[in-house]
Amino acid sequence: MDEEPKEMDEGVGRFARLCFAIYGAHHAFNRAYQALLEPLGLTYPQFLAMAALWTRDERPVGEIGRALRLETSTLTPLLKRLEAAGLIYRERAKEDERVVIVRLTEAGKALEAEAEKIPGCLLQASGLTMEEVLKMVGDLDTLRVNLSGGGR
Repeated sequence: MDEEPKEMDEGVGRFARLCFAIYGAHHAFNRAYQALLEPLGLTYPQFLAMAALWTRDERPVGEIGRALRLETSTLTPLLKRLEAAGLIYRERAKEDERVVIVRLTEAGKALEAEAEKIPGCLLQASGLTMEEVLKMVGDLDTLRVNLSGGGR
């Protein structure tokens, strides 16, 4: 494990350690995911969008955005790239043309079988148990909500 400078143990540094730990974990996750997703031709944000569709196909763009906590302006270019890759298609809802529905193509559905190994690979690489992961997810969700002004 990397040693942290001693000055991180005092004053503002104590809280900065949390920020630094999350920042470092974020980058480590990106590298780990990149190695696993590259053979599938996906980026991490694209993988998240596909995972949302594998969970439930035929979803409005806004619903996918809420599930991933992404703005439509961020999600739309990502979905366009997935559509260009032949993994999804988008069409306007017949009952309300303002709503765009996203559906998996056959290639997008088939990709799920290849992607199913990824969570297990990351769990193994993390060295954590599923119980530890679930506790950490809960703690990080609480932190996110609180920092967003929705908590205490």
